[in-house]
Amino acid sequence: MEFEHAAAMGQRIARNVERVIVGKPDVIERALVALIVGGHVLFEDVPGVGKTMMGKALNKSIGCSFKRIQFTPDLLPSDVTGVSIYSQKTGEFSFRPGPIFANIVLADEINRASPRTQSSLLECMEEGQVTVDGITHELPSPFLVIATENPIEYEGIYPLPESQLDRFLMRLNIGYPEREDEKQIVKAQSFAHPIESIGSVADAADVTLMQEAAKHITVSEAIYDYMLDIVRRTRDRQHIHLGASPRGSLALMKSAQALALLQGRDYVAPDDVKVLAPYVLAHRLILDPQARIGAIDARELVVDIVRETPIPEPSPTG
Repeated sequence: MEFEHAAAMGQRIARNVERVIVGKPDVIERALVALIVGGHVLFEDVPGVGKTMMGKALNKSIGCSFKRIQFTPDLLPSDVTGVSIYSQKTGEFSFRPGPIFANIVLADEINRASPRTQSSLLECMEEGQVTVDGITHELPSPFLVIATENPIEYEGIYPLPESQLDRFLMRLNIGYPEREDEKQIVKAQSFAHPIESIGSVADAADVTLMQEAAKHITVSEAIYDYMLDIVRRTRDRQHIHLGASPRGSLALMKSAQALALLQGRDYVAPDDVKVLAPYVLAHRLILDPQARIGAIDARELVVDIVRETPIPEPSPTG
């Protein structure tokens, strides 16, 4: 019964977000996968396609706290995590939390901040906590960072280091809408934005329920072997200098469980792995110089690896 409730809850959230993000059900589903896994999402796309609105719509749907951080070159780590302030009345320091203390945090144009400020997110994203002046402060649960970056700008940006990229569960792009979807978007916003009319259809307890239900989705031995075959092939592939780490294997497994839940299955099928592998693994790869000069796309390399890897027969019992 808990499984059915969790699956229905995921579908209800997805439909609510679709009222704002039109014609992108697959992207919404992958963002929900990240929320269920407790991972983080990096949206790499051109301006104006709905990256920021995706975060806002997801937040309004689950009725949790939301903060937006505009990353700029002069942003300091304390502007993100918070700072200890001395009180003359009490003679003690008190901690003033930064905007990272929210359930959903939108890190807008994350690659415009300095490497020092970017690194302030590492502990937050990996361990769900912030350490300031030697004191550790727990972040709220659920906790999701949705970061955005513009792939066509090269001036005044600081590319995310590999350690930062590896903290993101998935790297996604929304892309331009189809013609009819764009027409619907334009007509719907003639008087007011749809984000103003949607309400919450879930809360933090419902998200926790989905997260717990996903952990019990069955993964057969054949599926484990299939995932590992894909990941290990990234480590000895031409044009890939450094393949996905065990963290990538774990991310792929958890993501596949969450996707199975959203699709109403209590077991992981090969298609779950096939669909998610390019989005979970590609940003974790380091390509060799020849690949970078030749503009070879890491996601396409993963797609080729998935295509070449033998597919096992799906089995709910393993």
